[in-house]
Amino acid sequence: MSGSEFVPLSLTPMLIGLFAAVACALPGNYLVLRRQALIGDAISHVVLPGIVVAFLLTGMVATWPMMLGAAGAAVLAVALIEGVRRLGRIEPGAAMGVVFTSMFAAGVLLLEQSDTSSVHLDVEHALYGNLESLIWLDATGWASVIDPEALAGLPPELMRMAVTLVGVGLFIALFWRALKISTFDEGFARTLGIRTGVLGLGLVIVAAVAAVAAFDAVGSIIVIAMFICPPAAARLMTDRLERQIGWSVVFAALAAVLGYVLAGYGPLWLGGQDAVSAAGMIATVAGLILALAARFGPCRKRAGAPAV
Repeated sequence: MSGSEFVPLSLTPMLIGLFAAVACALPGNYLVLRRQALIGDAISHVVLPGIVVAFLLTGMVATWPMMLGAAGAAVLAVALIEGVRRLGRIEPGAAMGVVFTSMFAAGVLLLEQSDTSSVHLDVEHALYGNLESLIWLDATGWASVIDPEALAGLPPELMRMAVTLVGVGLFIALFWRALKISTFDEGFARTLGIRTGVLGLGLVIVAAVAAVAAFDAVGSIIVIAMFICPPAAARLMTDRLERQIGWSVVFAALAAVLGYVLAGYGPLWLGGQDAVSAAGMIATVAGLILALAARFGPCRKRAGAPAV
């Protein structure tokens, strides 16, 4: 594919998928090490009804209404989990499962009953996103990357995911020491004066921001996969946290780029005529990377022990 075809049709979707994958994988490392990996799955379930309600109230798909709607849904989910746990006297994991699946189902029902024909917000986009449609129509080739007029026509999702990725990276860089200590020894972290509860809440909020930012572009499938697969695969490659973060970024980027390419060209190489879902293929590649790491990773026999 020449630059005149690749830049307008594939460059921005590939970059958006890459930014979303890395933005979810970075906090996912700490969630995996804290044995809270399914929080990423939970977040992706909770944000859907909040985003739909925000759209119904405002009539538009914009960043701030979506963020506020998702935040409101998260607060409601916490209240419902506590209520179910106390009234039903069941363990917290079961309460979380009931609330998260129920809220996701409610979001799907709201989507089906709402008039969202004018925007990319429906059940299909909630699951798979609209990555393939995020093309750069104003681009004519590689020269467009330094053309101000062409750059003005970039899909807004690209800047949103780039800013989100920078924000996630800054959070981890600023609180690196506190996150590392509290992840591996929460009691010791408290003796050092680290407010582990606030830090843990901040980590969940950062993960939620990454999930909401990525939700419209790449859908819940990639969000769930990237919170778990790259960090879990990276954990099987090393016992050092710094290296694990690096490996997770590499695996997330590889899954995003390779998955997007295979979705578009894989069926053609095999004699087919139609492309497949980019989101589904990216998540599939992430799963294959995890499977290979589980089979051949040097630390696969010590994965139950914490990294340091």
